[in-house]
Amino acid sequence: MAETTIDLRGTPLAEAYDELESQTRAVLEGIDDPIAAMATMSALIHNAFGHLWTGFYRVVEENRLLRVGPYQGTLGCLEIEFGRGVCGTAAATRETQIVEDVMTFPGHIACDARSRSEIVVPVFSADGSLIAVLDIDSEQVGQFSEQDRTGLEKLVEWFRRSE
Repeated sequence: MAETTIDLRGTPLAEAYDELESQTRAVLEGIDDPIAAMATMSALIHNAFGHLWTGFYRVVEENRLLRVGPYQGTLGCLEIEFGRGVCGTAAATRETQIVEDVMTFPGHIACDARSRSEIVVPVFSADGSLIAVLDIDSEQVGQFSEQDRTGLEKLVEWFRRSE
């Protein structure tokens, strides 16, 4: 089965996320491997919106350490401690973080100097354990909105049923 990615730039966000969710669920039908799902979602989201960096940081030490997982873009930070930067804050608080301008975020970790805004969404397993965070960076200040939060949180709900 030859899968293709779709470009959703210019599509109204609510419609774009509905289309992205539909495509993701179709591609992942019958898959129960969370790493394969992370790789697939990273590619689909990255290509759909043309972000600077799109990927997952996996929990490798509970309540302590994240390690880079599947992603699209330039090199990412290899490890991030809970509470450090936007990803570590999302992991520690278990809440989505939307940062309009990363230059104003205390302790922001600059893995790519071109990053100007960021959204990080916690990813939970079926039992409610934090297994990763989805990190998306943009070169544009103010790129992410509540619509992105809603769309991405709905997309990562896939992991709640995958284990």
